[in-house]
Amino acid sequence: MRYPLLKLGAERFPRRLREIPDPPEKLYLEGTLPPEEHRWLTVVGSRKCTSYGKEACEGLIAGLVGYPVALVSGLALGIDALAHRAALSARLPCVAVPGSGLDRSVLYPASNRRLADEILRSGGALLSEFEPDFAATAWSFPQRNRIMAGLSDAVLVIEAEQKSGTLITARLATDYNRDVFTVPGSIFSSASAGPHMLIRLGATPITSSGDLLSALGFDLSTKSQKLKADYSDCTPEEKRVIELLQSPLSRDDLIESLNLPVGQTNALLSMMELKGYIKETAGEFHLL
Repeated sequence: MRYPLLKLGAERFPRRLREIPDPPEKLYLEGTLPPEEHRWLTVVGSRKCTSYGKEACEGLIAGLVGYPVALVSGLALGIDALAHRAALSARLPCVAVPGSGLDRSVLYPASNRRLADEILRSGGALLSEFEPDFAATAWSFPQRNRIMAGLSDAVLVIEAEQKSGTLITARLATDYNRDVFTVPGSIFSSASAGPHMLIRLGATPITSSGDLLSALGFDLSTKSQKLKADYSDCTPEEKRVIELLQSPLSRDDLIESLNLPVGQTNALLSMMELKGYIKETAGEFHLL
């Protein structure tokens, strides 16, 4: 199914984009934009992400289930595509801003054209300032980055080399007075060089979905009630952990009770902590 392609003048732009000093003259829109009152979060990162970056991206976005957050990214390979897919899994409204026109003959990258259609079927949107038949060029990606930064309340960077197009989006976000968040990584990984530089420059480090929600301005005092409504999205193993943690338990007690391989249990607990379901304090895990 194809969706009507609309041409928007500046008066019909999302309000945040109208605030920046260098807005586009026009936008082409396919699909439906998220509600303006949502928190719009742009997620960007390395095209050649590591397994750590993949896990961080998927876990952080999974923890946003049930909150009024709209996810913006660039449809590129790597973190962008992972962020879009994680948002679809979490049923968050999604906006993709490719570095090309929106006609399927030129939509870039070709390997993500099916993902673009999934975003539309989920009720999301594709957005571009380029003519529908415009093929991506080296300069079109930095140019579209200002739209991703301008659309958002905040930008989250997940993995980036020291010299990376991803950091252009972070710099523009700062120029536009948007918040910049980033995920710390290993000091031995070149993919963490960009995030660590951003932290030195004042970006907010994000280590869990709770961190991300708080940084976006949500009150987490009702977090446990919110999660109870969303436990249906958990895997059977996650639901078992939640049942066990009606009272705090140590890691060893959880490993024994779950009766899973130690490595699998540790990975499960790490992912649940990243999603903001549980936290380890003073040697015991408890529900958030």
